[in-house]
Amino acid sequence: MRESVQAEVMMSFLVSEELSFRIPVELRYDTCDPYAVRLTFHLPGDAPVTWAFGRELLVDGVGRPCGEGDVRVAPVDPDTLGEVLIRLQVGIDQALFRSSTAPLVAFLDRTDKLVPLGQEGALADFDAHLDDALDRILAEQSAG
Repeated sequence: MRESVQAEVMMSFLVSEELSFRIPVELRYDTCDPYAVRLTFHLPGDAPVTWAFGRELLVDGVGRPCGEGDVRVAPVDPDTLGEVLIRLQVGIDQALFRSSTAPLVAFLDRTDKLVPLGQEGALADFDAHLDDALDRILAEQSAG
């Protein structure tokens, strides 16, 4: 059975060191793609943008800098763990978000109750779910 966890988190979208604004960001976790979380944001005048990346990357990034390539997650201050930076990058284009750690941890806790970390592969019909998830990701990329 397909189940999901969803949360809307207010994050600062950092345009530059001098300019940022708060926007709602949707986080979604779905059992049909148990290794990933989806982050969707919508800037005024633009279509919604969705990024999918590893749930484990978000879990680890709350406490220490993680990620290589297009998605990087790191605490703003590793000593206090009060805020997290999430960097999404394609080529020279990037989106940088700053979020309080608490709502991310609450979201991740809910995902862990649905599918405990490390137990993703135990889902029934995982291969079928993976094929569906990959088809959906490819469709999202084609539409965007």
